[in-house]
Amino acid sequence: MTTPTTKRPAGRMPLSRERVLRSAMVLADQGGLEALSMRILARELGVRPMALYYHFANKDDLMDGMVDLVFSEIEEPPHAADWKVAMRQRAISVRLALSRHPWAIGLMESRPNPGPATLRHHDAVLGSLRLAGFSIEMAARAYSVKDSYIYGFALQQLNLPLIAATQPPALAQDGPEQIQADEYPFLAELAFEHPMKPGYDSEREFEFGLDLILDGLERMLGSGLL
Repeated sequence: MTTPTTKRPAGRMPLSRERVLRSAMVLADQGGLEALSMRILARELGVRPMALYYHFANKDDLMDGMVDLVFSEIEEPPHAADWKVAMRQRAISVRLALSRHPWAIGLMESRPNPGPATLRHHDAVLGSLRLAGFSIEMAARAYSVKDSYIYGFALQQLNLPLIAATQPPALAQDGPEQIQADEYPFLAELAFEHPMKPGYDSEREFEFGLDLILDGLERMLGSGLL
């Protein structure tokens, strides 16, 4: 006599670490980290909250996994490539990942338990710089100054409406109430002439600063200062 087996309800996907992480990222992408809780996530997945703890010890563990998943989306610089080209492509890839997941901007370098994608990414970046001739000290400095710029630019785009590329042109109508041109002439000029001009491109603005950094590092490397 055969024993009947318990069947999973039709249409329900099995719960996995990957599925939980993807769902958590969707919630965070849509509403920020404040929209994410284990209870809300469980409801979104159609499971009891305790089912999540089979895959994650707590919410911090979940967030470690989410950050690692963001790192997995970032292009790793190949060691065989020209270091400057590789660093430029990697920086653009980081910025694109942060634009998809703005909640991650303040978390990328702060998690106490970095995952394998995070560690692999850092190792690839350092390896590209070291193989290009950067000393250990200057590779660390180059990495730091580039990431300070990348994360700072992403945070600025997210929080400063005066220069956010996504701000609606209608904002210019409200400007005089907040920024009087006769009292703050240069700030008003920046607010209403620079990002409001046709053809303004935040990507081009980002790459302008990035190229300044990379050109400076290249000059130092060529002069033997690195």
